[in-house]
Amino acid sequence: MVTLSLPDKEQIEAFLRKNIYLHLYELGDMDDFFWPYTRWYTLEEDQTIKQVIMLYTAFDPPVMLALTDDIPGMQALLRSSQLPNQIFAHLSLGLRETLEETYTATSYGTHYKMAWTNPSACNTIDTTDVAHLSQSDLPALEALYAQGYPDNAFDPRILETGQCYGIYHPTHPGKLICAASVHVYSEYYQVASLGNVVTHPEWRGKGLATRTCARLCRSLQQHIRHIGLNVKANNASAIRCYQRLGFQTVAEFEEVLLTHK
Repeated sequence: MVTLSLPDKEQIEAFLRKNIYLHLYELGDMDDFFWPYTRWYTLEEDQTIKQVIMLYTAFDPPVMLALTDDIPGMQALLRSSQLPNQIFAHLSLGLRETLEETYTATSYGTHYKMAWTNPSACNTIDTTDVAHLSQSDLPALEALYAQGYPDNAFDPRILETGQCYGIYHPTHPGKLICAASVHVYSEYYQVASLGNVVTHPEWRGKGLATRTCARLCRSLQQHIRHIGLNVKANNASAIRCYQRLGFQTVAEFEEVLLTHK
């Protein structure tokens, strides 16, 4: 087996599509919009890719996706790869212990990967109060995230995809009270993931996120074949929302902050 870090897009794509919802984010980040911020590690045998790790470097620390159906194979790739001193990692369950050989790990808990398998579930959800958001809405978005989701990973470049929606306060037109967008979006690779879903603390429990995400899903459906998301396993209210929209759980993983010893 040989470890490589020189990416061959076609070979990587072919491997990732073997389990498309497990690797939805990696596929999305292959798009030219995200590609410059990625670094890839592959494990090959007989010129065939067996494992893939992706680093997304637009954030500090960079985000690593090490997701697999083959834990021993991924363990081998992790041990043979020269990784940054600090990483925020998405790891298949069982891999954190391998990285603890050289890193101090702080777990942020188990998360679910969900896939949009029943699009018709959105058909009965009223989205008339949901607005399409653009660059002019960025100040209102940033104010909402500061109040309702200060640890968000929202990248303002996402507004360029045209896939960002929200609900404004009914009596304060300049104040956003709910928003949803995407983490990755690629018409070329036909994948997208919902992300940065936030509701103002004073407006939670009123179904705003369900309506906003339903509108976003309908928009994505016009351009994208495979739609998914990540959600923390103990976030029962969010999971209920996504299930109502037609999503179902397809995999589990752990979010971990890794700092080299």
